[in-house]
Amino acid sequence: MSTLTKSVKLGVATLAIMNVTAVVSLRGLPAEAEYGISSAFYYLFAALVFLIPTSFVAAELAAMFQDKQGGVFRWVGEAFGKKIGFLAIWLQWVESTIWYPTVLTFGAVSLAFIGMNSTADMSLASNKFYTLAAVLIIYWAATFISLKGLGWVSKVAKIGGLVGTIIPAALLVVLAIIYLASGGKSQMDFGGDFFPDITKLDNLVLASGIFLFYAGMEMTGIHVKDMDNPSKSYPKAVFMGAIITVLIFILGTFALGIIIPQKDINLTQSLLVGFDNYFKYIHMSWMSPVIAVALAFGVLAGVLTWVSGPSKGIFAVGKAGYLPPFMQKSNKIGVQKNILLIQGGIVTVLSLLFVIMPSVQSFYQILSQLTVLLYLIMYLLMFAAAIYLRYNMKDAERPFRLGKRGNGVMWIVSGVGFLGSLLAFVLSFIPPAQIAVGSNAVWYAVLFIGCIIVVGAPFVIYAMRKPSWIDKSTQFEPFHWEK
Repeated sequence: MSTLTKSVKLGVATLAIMNVTAVVSLRGLPAEAEYGISSAFYYLFAALVFLIPTSFVAAELAAMFQDKQGGVFRWVGEAFGKKIGFLAIWLQWVESTIWYPTVLTFGAVSLAFIGMNSTADMSLASNKFYTLAAVLIIYWAATFISLKGLGWVSKVAKIGGLVGTIIPAALLVVLAIIYLASGGKSQMDFGGDFFPDITKLDNLVLASGIFLFYAGMEMTGIHVKDMDNPSKSYPKAVFMGAIITVLIFILGTFALGIIIPQKDINLTQSLLVGFDNYFKYIHMSWMSPVIAVALAFGVLAGVLTWVSGPSKGIFAVGKAGYLPPFMQKSNKIGVQKNILLIQGGIVTVLSLLFVIMPSVQSFYQILSQLTVLLYLIMYLLMFAAAIYLRYNMKDAERPFRLGKRGNGVMWIVSGVGFLGSLLAFVLSFIPPAQIAVGSNAVWYAVLFIGCIIVVGAPFVIYAMRKPSWIDKSTQFEPFHWEK
């Protein structure tokens, strides 16, 4: 999302819609449909302890450092030093890199449902070699397009967001209402318990993935200065955006649960199967391939936008001397060529795990969990930094501030966000009872070893730094404690 010029002022409704667009994706709905009516509890709980705290804390930090480069590297580095700041932005980049195979798996499954034979479509969607080929072809195509420059991609992303997310979400809910109103039998028990059985920890594992559904709200914090009276307008926009986001997720999840029995829910296919079943019910099966293309287009548009996004942040930090010259190479139009190629290599290796995992669904789940773990570490650092900077930089200007005076509100908001993220982090290690992930040893090994390697890598790179790594053309502002 590009930074707006100073002359443009955002209204409350506009920023609320931007927040929704940045966060909402339909690909995760089947994971929560597993829980029936209690899925609403998880959505609301995660919004209160993660979505809203993330939005507010990121807004204060973004406004504090609005004229300085670095994003989360700046926020965390000002509090805990360069090494930990580098870890934060490294996690943000690697997390997004691991995210690509999972979101593209959903795109590949959507493309498989373009045919008119639902049995053959489901068989193709379950074929790991088809999925592997589709993921790699789509990803590398997006990478090569990125290397050509992404000036035109913003338009594709806007259309893709509307056609591939907003319209399908609304249509899914409308189809569920038509189905129930015309006498269709709901597969979801609405008389079930709203509050889940928290004594069964493995039942909470898939729910911890909701935190990643809400991830990304820190991105819109950069626009806090683009509002009139941000101290009042920004909280309104956050709450409005949060309510719309939660409603889309809850109603979309219910719509899937109404048409698909809980025992038949599949993480990668059920969204398409749900649409398929609704269209058959209203005798409009010809619409199934249309919605499959729309969903796939939404995925492709999102990936095109994000393939180069997070890598730009670590590219800027790298040029300040944090990455070797090889990773600072750009092509003639300034695109971070080598970082994109390294990112593509990581995506390719991760995608080859399809061969090891027992099913596409288990691969999808284990990579999703690793993504959640890495992103949550970054959020833990961000929440801790926000509290620390209230004391370390107590006299700094804060155009947007949590609480008019004192630090109590910041402690509450950041504290809730930190504890919520920590809870989700711990739960994410537990294998889900609902999905066959193959060997538990493989599950734990991938998650533990994955976290150790990814978290350890930036410390190794930091220790190897040399003065020659600094690009003399970079204008990276020093930290406040360096002046």
